[in-house]
Amino acid sequence: MKNIIGIRFKKLGKIYFFNPKGLKVKKGDNIIVETAQGEEYAEVLIPNRYVEDDKIVAPLKKVLRLATYKDIKRHEECKKIEKEAIDVCKQKIKEHKLDMTLTEVECKFDNSKILFYFTADGRIDFRDLVRDLAAIYKTRIELRQIGVRDEVKRIGGNGVCGRELCCCSFLSDFETVSIKMAKEQNISLNPSKISGNCGRLMCCLKYENDVYEEKLQRLPNIGAIVKTEDGEGEVDSIEILKERLRVKFKNEDGYSYKKYDAKDIKIIKDVDKEQINEEEIKNRKELEELEKLEQEDKKIMNSEN
Repeated sequence: MKNIIGIRFKKLGKIYFFNPKGLKVKKGDNIIVETAQGEEYAEVLIPNRYVEDDKIVAPLKKVLRLATYKDIKRHEECKKIEKEAIDVCKQKIKEHKLDMTLTEVECKFDNSKILFYFTADGRIDFRDLVRDLAAIYKTRIELRQIGVRDEVKRIGGNGVCGRELCCCSFLSDFETVSIKMAKEQNISLNPSKISGNCGRLMCCLKYENDVYEEKLQRLPNIGAIVKTEDGEGEVDSIEILKERLRVKFKNEDGYSYKKYDAKDIKIIKDVDKEQINEEEIKNRKELEELEKLEQEDKKIMNSEN
């Protein structure tokens, strides 16, 4: 068991575990911590607690001290620099006629560098921009390309559910989402209904995906031939979460239907899982474009990690 605290460096940022080194803190305290990039200003999200050794990635970085008056003033100065740098950088982007959108600026607490985050459709040659910014701020300048999800997270907004966007309220990490997740959850494959404010697949498609995948392993596919207490029939539809099937039987009058629990039927012949419905065919081009954008965003995220 190790004594840890959980901190974050920015609002809605990822939570990191640190070694408090005997320091007692409470939620909301501002502290100075040691990182691979030098000293950083951070906020306490999880006060002192003990956790199992196997839940920690060792070695833990150390908490140096509670933020002093001088530290707080330095943090405020960084925020002021960031605000001014946004206007300066936007002007320079315009002067150099670069096809990019500045989304955020981060000034390091120890003044070691200033990071400029931007979005763009492709690669950007920003070497001249970096030289201009370095001449103005007399410190190391880094430009980092981010995905559109990060941009919307900064802007904010509400989702189709009527609630504040997940990325603006609690979601600290973006995970890869796919069209396959929507298909397995029997969600409409209309791009406008499965895309979020960012124009990418909705992050919430990932939330229940593991449950659907686990249940689908035990269920036959639509079109499968199954044996029931009433004879052999064809699976017509599936209620995945309830693990119930509607089976179609052919008779003299046409067809009849009846529902069964999955445990009460026996699969005689299953069919290919990769079925394409009419809605998917109709929206194939837009769905392929969504998948392409997801892959491009994934490359951007991997390059940042």
